[in-house]
Amino acid sequence: MLDLILPLQCGGCGAPATRWCPTCRHELALQPDQPHLITPRLDPGVPVLALGRYAGPRRKAVVALKEHGRADLIAPLAAPLQAAIERLLTWGVLDTPLTVVPAPTRRSAARRRGGDPVARLARTAVTALPGVTVVPALRLRPFTRDSVGLSSADRQRNIAGRIHLGTPVDGTVLLVDDVVTTGATAAESVRALQTRGADVAAVLALAHA
Repeated sequence: MLDLILPLQCGGCGAPATRWCPTCRHELALQPDQPHLITPRLDPGVPVLALGRYAGPRRKAVVALKEHGRADLIAPLAAPLQAAIERLLTWGVLDTPLTVVPAPTRRSAARRRGGDPVARLARTAVTALPGVTVVPALRLRPFTRDSVGLSSADRQRNIAGRIHLGTPVDGTVLLVDDVVTTGATAAESVRALQTRGADVAAVLALAHA
């Protein structure tokens, strides 16, 4: 009955009668050369890696999760994120013990979305990874604007000095985000972590714009 009222659709392509179709699962699966090293406009001073472009099924799934409450997409999006962390550990880019720190989300946005989607993705991704823990250590100060629609310069001004470390973190840190656009949030997050002595090894995002 619920499917008749709210028809079930794939979060990546809209295919009917499935939450996540085999085609989208294949398209978002980690490829042998992923994650890719990218160069955002604002350099956070550590390697920035992404699983793919913010387009197609990847973009639709992220938007569905964040803006339309599609919590059922947590698992399919976390699967390639887990694979990427495992690969970075294998490549020697990361080492354990490893602390994964989600990029901060505005409290009002988290309440509207039923929780912080980036933190939920991170927790799901590391469940089966020994020596890897998630600590939502970063906080956004009040009155920080949503960055959607802002120019690169405006994003930088909007976020400058507005991210702080609420919980100390030890050891090697991986900053995880859903989308890297200009790199403003990543750069400010890395600054906040490093100011308090954290060893930030890299930034990893589901997508880059």
